[in-house]
Amino acid sequence: FFLSVFSAALSESKTKKLHHTVRDMSEELFSIGTLLVGTLGSAVLLNVLIKKYSQNSFERDAVGSTFGSTISGGVSLLNNKDSVLTKEGVNDSIDNYESLFTGARKQVGSTSENNSIEMRQKEYKTMVSSFYDLVTDFYEWGWGQSFHFAPRVKGETFIESIKRAEYFLALRAGITDKSKVLDVGCGVGGPMRNIQQFTGADITGVTINDYQVRVANQYCAQRGISDKCRVMQGDFQKLNEKFDENVYDAAYAIEATCHSPDRIECFKGIHRALKKGGVFVGYEWVVLPERGYDAKNSDHVRVKEGIEVGNGLPTLATAAEITEALEKSGFKVAEAFDANRGVHSPNEIPWYDTLCGSFTIAGFRMTRVGRMCTHAMVTMLEMARIAPRGSVKVSALLNATALDLVEAGQKELFTPSFFFMAVKE
Repeated sequence: FFLSVFSAALSESKTKKLHHTVRDMSEELFSIGTLLVGTLGSAVLLNVLIKKYSQNSFERDAVGSTFGSTISGGVSLLNNKDSVLTKEGVNDSIDNYESLFTGARKQVGSTSENNSIEMRQKEYKTMVSSFYDLVTDFYEWGWGQSFHFAPRVKGETFIESIKRAEYFLALRAGITDKSKVLDVGCGVGGPMRNIQQFTGADITGVTINDYQVRVANQYCAQRGISDKCRVMQGDFQKLNEKFDENVYDAAYAIEATCHSPDRIECFKGIHRALKKGGVFVGYEWVVLPERGYDAKNSDHVRVKEGIEVGNGLPTLATAAEITEALEKSGFKVAEAFDANRGVHSPNEIPWYDTLCGSFTIAGFRMTRVGRMCTHAMVTMLEMARIAPRGSVKVSALLNATALDLVEAGQKELFTPSFFFMAVKE
């Protein structure tokens, strides 16, 4: 196990573009070694513990942590009774997914070519659903039930910042206990449940991914709010097939429509579902040419493409392209700004800090070393034929993308929190 983590550390050091001094690397490896000394004895008992934490003992927990225990959590990644992928299907799924990003991280610019983008736009349904079949468990394991970033002020915990970002949308959209609301691209419904319990609203979520539908509705039932929250399987490019016109008072999308191959078509469907005067709010992933992103800079393109391949995106847009798409779909844009515009203010904690941040019991899995430990554990479980073949590839994909997100945030090339508020007149 130690050798696996040590290997992961060396591999990441080669991949990462940030330069460390010899002293820094020595201290880092010493810290890793110290951290893992206590795990060696536990590793010897792995086969015994696996029997205890089998699929049969796996239970979801809407309030606590479904993947709380390191052993049971690791065994259950991509391998639990709710999974839509067979154990044999994980490797094929990740291989098919990666084929849509041929050349990624090997030849800069290859996935930004028109034919590459057009292929992902054409195959977006397969791409996005396959992506979330693979990463949903990893996201919940390392991040929680709300799959998004958030602006964070000093003195605020990670979870507090996540909920504040969600409540901000609810307030800007004017959501109350009388509101009927549409959550576009709802994931496993973390934001939906938080907003429902904050406002009392009736909320319907839609996700393209069947696995997320299963998980989200279980969590709603466990919270006792199934009468107020439900999730449907559907394509947000074809909302007219699922929803009638003029039904909803408000809609929101949290870092979801970045997956769309045609935002105008997506936004038109939301516009149609809203009542007159209805409000659509959201956070969108965008690159920031106004702050330095340069499409002719190969380093910037490398980071952009890394974010795209690691998050199932056809291509990243700019803020101007988002507001233009909203207007062309019939909305009046009332407000739009980067919620992370003060990302490097002395009063804020950068949105990406959790991916490279401090060592805490609650947040260790999100840190770089925590991700290396998870990757080593997944490697060991796959080698022991406990985790499905292909699990290591998924873990490696997400680890590499975390580095791209951190670099993009540090250089202010990208934000995951471009806020918009649009009204159906």
